[in-house]
Amino acid sequence: MTPPRICALVGRFTDPRVAESARVALAHLVERGVTVRVDCAAPLAASSSVSAVATAELSPGADLMIAVGGDGTLLYAAGLVARHGVPLIGINRGRLGFLTDVMPQDIATCLDAALAGQLDADERPLLAARLQLADGTSREALALNDVVLQKLATGRMLDFETRVAGRYVNTHAGDGIVVASATGSTAYALSCGGPIIEPQLDIVVLAPICPHTLSDRPIVVSGRSVIEIRLLERPDTRAQVTCDGSILGTLAPGERLEVRRAAERVTLLHPRGHDYFRLLRSKLHWGRGDSER
Repeated sequence: MTPPRICALVGRFTDPRVAESARVALAHLVERGVTVRVDCAAPLAASSSVSAVATAELSPGADLMIAVGGDGTLLYAAGLVARHGVPLIGINRGRLGFLTDVMPQDIATCLDAALAGQLDADERPLLAARLQLADGTSREALALNDVVLQKLATGRMLDFETRVAGRYVNTHAGDGIVVASATGSTAYALSCGGPIIEPQLDIVVLAPICPHTLSDRPIVVSGRSVIEIRLLERPDTRAQVTCDGSILGTLAPGERLEVRRAAERVTLLHPRGHDYFRLLRSKLHWGRGDSER
């Protein structure tokens, strides 16, 4: 990795804890001669070394993006860098932090390692979602964690069918379904009873949300598969589709959602010695401690 000379900094800076860490990171980078970009809507002061730019201008030409906050902030940042090949660091000021693994007290050490090219690169695949609508148009978006189809109306179930690689799988009744990457297996899919998947595995999890039948269980399919979900006829039925929590659009009966592996990938940067299973033990309170066994 080439030593970063232009870094983008993103986060919800109206949160005092996030703003505190962002200012530490910003001052450290500026002191080392790095140009820092921030969103022009962010309440961080611009200077000769800090450029306030539009959101769309944060990633192009940047060498590194730093997301300060929780996993939601990192997912937002991943959407910004996905089509530009900019590596991403997550500084954890959130609650759980499966993806933001740099703690506030380690900001200076981590940034120095990044500037020296001494962080471990971790490439994660993205999901590409496409809505095929009745009027012949389509909408597309990328997701690092998951693509979710869920009901719009409270108290109403959705009827929908799933196909994998063109083969019929099941007809479902329930609140919806989560299509998750291995990275997203520890997010919404986990709360739906889905398995935890090691991030390097090339798979996709299909996890029904509140299924009407207990036999409708999560399944794991090849990451090379195309998943098709079609909404079936039911009075006043409409569904909403989100990608990493951002709304892609709505789906009516007869319309369909397609999810496949995207051509793009996101590179996460971790401190040396990053251990996924240690992370799981820490976040999920497994084992009797954090010692090596």
